Amino acid sequence: MALSARSRTILTLYTAPDDIQCHRARLVLAAKGVAYERELVNPDKPSADLADLNPYGTLPTLVDRDLVLYDTAVVCEYLDERYPHPPLMPVDPLARARLRLACVRIERDWMPLVATIRAGGRPAETGRRRLREALLAAVPLFKASKFFLNPEISLADCLVAPILWRLPVLGVQLAREAKPVLDYGERMFASQGFARSLTADERALRD
Repeated sequence: MALSARSRTILTLYTAPDDIQCHRARLVLAAKGVAYERELVNPDKPSADLADLNPYGTLPTLVDRDLVLYDTAVVCEYLDERYPHPPLMPVDPLARARLRLACVRIERDWMPLVATIRAGGRPAETGRRRLREALLAAVPLFKASKFFLNPEISLADCLVAPILWRLPVLGVQLAREAKPVLDYGERMFASQGFARSLTADERALRD
């Protein structure tokens, strides 16, 4: 007999098969090496379980026994604190604030452009151009350290890498001057954690 949404005893993530925010949460789980149950949900037809757990029906939604979380940033920060090794945020308050602010900028500046491109139509080409320009403008940030603004992988990388993974399917081609961005992406994509974070649908984006 299947367990109900509120009687699960194993960490469970309700996730879309192809979604940047869901991929972000899965990448955090993979980086932590945490065992969890992955519940794939069609975002256009949310399951009854998800409706019972999350009044907004949004993804990702995380269930940890009696705790239910459904804002992506909240989910990711909870996982980082709940499973502290390896840490995905620096100890230094200044560095933590810089990385948090970088995530806010990406959420506000890059993610709407991805949505515009995926919506198609005439605005999509403008979205591609603007996302290309934004990535080029961020080249110094990719050059500053091995990972995004940090010598070790952080929560910021868990947002940036899923965007870069989708550039080919978004039709965003980067010029030679963006090589630090492309090199960073290849380092991330080659990791075992990134491979574990992918769904079959996401893996097919680059097949």
